[in-house]
Amino acid sequence: MLRGMLFIVAAPSGAGKSSLVNAVLAVDRRLRLSVSYTTRSPRPGEQNGREYLFVDLASFQAMQRAGEFLESAEVHGNFYATSGKQIETARSQDVDIVLEIDWQGARQVRRKFPDAVAIFILPPSLEELERRLRARGQDSDATIRRRLAAATTEISHAPEFDHVMINETFDVARDDLLAIMRAARLATARQQMRHPELFSLPLSSIPAFSTPAESAQARRGET
Repeated sequence: MLRGMLFIVAAPSGAGKSSLVNAVLAVDRRLRLSVSYTTRSPRPGEQNGREYLFVDLASFQAMQRAGEFLESAEVHGNFYATSGKQIETARSQDVDIVLEIDWQGARQVRRKFPDAVAIFILPPSLEELERRLRARGQDSDATIRRRLAAATTEISHAPEFDHVMINETFDVARDDLLAIMRAARLATARQQMRHPELFSLPLSSIPAFSTPAESAQARRGET
């Protein structure tokens, strides 16, 4: 049975991961976002169940002990996790899922789902990353310094991913992300699973094509 594809998108904080994923979701109707659990507080404009499922630490730990998470990680002092049941249900219904997780979570997911397509988003530079973090106006100077320090470690894991893209110009980066996902869907192995009837045609059903020289010879034989 054909299963939905699993895309992993990771990036250091401030690289534009969420904005790019949301832009892709707006135009790719086959794609659904996996809503992660987190213990952090909602940011302005975020709604529970849309960007994240916000839970307290005790509830998070109880779910973790019960084995409900496909992956989990601590990032900047907050905990994040992906529901294993949510992913399995969606993929069994041939729904493509995108996960916004960090490199730690990506490792865990790929151990369980080696067919996942992992994409890492880089900022053009650390200077630009700092500018974007400050422009958000959400973090203190100490928090920004901590995020920048963590970004160096996160970026060092980019070679572990299948694709690495740079978010310098938003529209270009959005199109790059869409192109990666579309190309993954068109991989030969994927197409063989989705359209097996086209890959099992008997040779007799395939029309024969002659070269120009053969066609000319055939015409001479008819005269």
